[in-house]
Amino acid sequence: MKAVDDKRAIINRQSLGAKIRKAAEADRTPERGRAKVLGLLKGALDDGREEVSERFYDGATGAETNASNRYLIDQLVHVLYDFTTKRIYPLANPTAGELLAVIAVGGYGRGELAPHSDVDLLFLSSYKKTPHTEQVVEYMLYLLWDLGLKVGHATRSVDECIRLAKADLTIRTSVLESRHLCGQEELFTTLRRRFIKEVMTGTEMTFVEEKLAERDARHQRMGDSRYVLEPNVKEGKGGLRDLHTLFWIAKYLYRVDEVGEMVKLGVLSAKEAARFAKAENFLWTVRCHLHYIAGRAEDRLTFDLQEELGRLMGYTDHAGARRVERFMKHYFLYAKEVGDLTRIFCAALEEQHKRKPLLSLPRLGLRKRNVEGFRVRGNRVTVESDTAFADDPVNLIRLFHVAQRHQFDIHPQALRLITRNLRLIDDDLRNDAEANRLFMEILAAPDDPEFMLRRMNEAGVFGRFIPDFGRVVAQMQHDMYHVYTVDEHTIFALGILHRIELGLLDDEVAFASEAMQKVKSRRALYLGLLLHDIAKGRGGNHSEIGSEIALGLGPRLRLTDEETETVAWLVRHHLLMSETAFKRDIDDVQTVRDFVAAVQSPERLRLLLSLTVADIRAVGPNVWNGWKGALLGDLYYLSEDLMSGGLMAEGREERAGAARQALKGELTDWNAAEIEEHFARGYPSYWLAFDTQIHARQARLIREAEKTGAPLTIDTRV
Repeated sequence: MKAVDDKRAIINRQSLGAKIRKAAEADRTPERGRAKVLGLLKGALDDGREEVSERFYDGATGAETNASNRYLIDQLVHVLYDFTTKRIYPLANPTAGELLAVIAVGGYGRGELAPHSDVDLLFLSSYKKTPHTEQVVEYMLYLLWDLGLKVGHATRSVDECIRLAKADLTIRTSVLESRHLCGQEELFTTLRRRFIKEVMTGTEMTFVEEKLAERDARHQRMGDSRYVLEPNVKEGKGGLRDLHTLFWIAKYLYRVDEVGEMVKLGVLSAKEAARFAKAENFLWTVRCHLHYIAGRAEDRLTFDLQEELGRLMGYTDHAGARRVERFMKHYFLYAKEVGDLTRIFCAALEEQHKRKPLLSLPRLGLRKRNVEGFRVRGNRVTVESDTAFADDPVNLIRLFHVAQRHQFDIHPQALRLITRNLRLIDDDLRNDAEANRLFMEILAAPDDPEFMLRRMNEAGVFGRFIPDFGRVVAQMQHDMYHVYTVDEHTIFALGILHRIELGLLDDEVAFASEAMQKVKSRRALYLGLLLHDIAKGRGGNHSEIGSEIALGLGPRLRLTDEETETVAWLVRHHLLMSETAFKRDIDDVQTVRDFVAAVQSPERLRLLLSLTVADIRAVGPNVWNGWKGALLGDLYYLSEDLMSGGLMAEGREERAGAARQALKGELTDWNAAEIEEHFARGYPSYWLAFDTQIHARQARLIREAEKTGAPLTIDTRV
């Protein structure tokens, strides 16, 4: 538990206790005496909070601020307990049943208390509650509530604590983190001894599995991504609760009280423990700022607070990146660090306990013992020895290639070893022909590249092997449109492109799947999508800068000159099709002619369409819609017609006519006049925007509205 400097400047317990005793003796009227005591406690609380706040804004860390807040509340509770048991409800010779201890539990018990967090207390008795116990607890609680503190509380005997801890994971965790504050310390010692013997012993691995399952369920509730627009610093993926989960598991398994003790046990290295402390301190500092700004317990890093946090934490604008974007990039990097530490920690546990895997990982492929020089454990690939990467650094890429080819995941022990060997990814490896061949096969493999590229990114390999990609890891754009960081958006887009290629999104973008089937420069398409936002955050035109990066990277990845030029063109013009379709009038022939003049070939048209659709769909939820699909499809077909020498208007009308005829086949209960009247309502883009079933459903809705006289409105989301 972190020490507190200059404690008496925060609160002087002896001085406060003396003032309270004097006030109580001066006025023994119950109500007036209580009011004076409350006033003294409130004054001490306010003064202490002001001192802690000033220290924080003078540069104290989040961890130091938590410790100071904890110390302040500890002393207040201690003073209040002494006053209650010695002045209000004194007992000269308490019986064994009247013994009482006040215990801090939860985060407060752990010694961490954010400025406006709940204060969780356990009033511990020997046996069942006595009238005296109830009087003391009630008096203390009402005064604490009158101070404005949010107090969570329970009054239990030692037997009750043990029984409930056995049955309830939350209570078990609460007791695990308990800390004696005041009262009979022997009671607390008894509870701790019995808890270890009767609850913890023999249930270690069950606790681990339940805690990891609890974490996974929490991640699902919070969106299951650390790269969300408004992350929850406490409960979100990569947040403080994930670090707490690791500490709970370590404490339960190894009986440790500090992260540093895990180094001695070999669970973490000294460097990993330092990473743990650094990530925890950063997240606590952010959380303390949130509490102080909001004036309440606020754990969500909302869009409107991010700018203020960036300023308060000392970030400044740099070329191409606003301070809020730099702050959020660091936040996401620390969230990623928490994920890395989770994998490292679980790998160490698996090695030490030789139990079933502790991470919830996909079960892919068949069980094998060895494949292509790598060992397979439980459908997860790992290396044969700790020197595998040092012996041949290409194995840092080959491992992921083998896992993808055989549909395995990466073993957490291998990920831990990768983290320790990232320095081996240097210019020699980046220019190695075999390493680059393997990377391109991962990127453009028949299997979905998204899963393995995300694993490479999480391990730190992706950004080291492609340094320009490393610069956009955790890079966000501070707007309500771009939901994901640049690296997450890019990897997500590659997965969408693969699904388009397989025809898995034909219900919405059949025209894009049709175009991809004709693509000849498949490697150029996947690499172009990988690099389309590679220069975000550098200042200047990211498309132009990204195009220059592509010209340098293509030869390194062993692309032909023609492929490299195609990639550079795609990156430079990756916004051309969406800007033309959404911002210009594509019913104007000149618009299409200008677009075709820029694209120049049917192959580039198909490549650009495929990239554009994947890019837009990967921006965030609800960004893609039928209107955008219709416009992009129209522009694609109009351009294709012009390139093939056809008459654009006739070709478009021909497809619209085919759509109308298909609808006519669905409306068998309509007469000819009704069908013609409905056809007259639409325009070419409408008929090309939806499939036949949607057209039929909309037609019947319109007719029903007309028959009943109900108002009918059409909302279009752009």
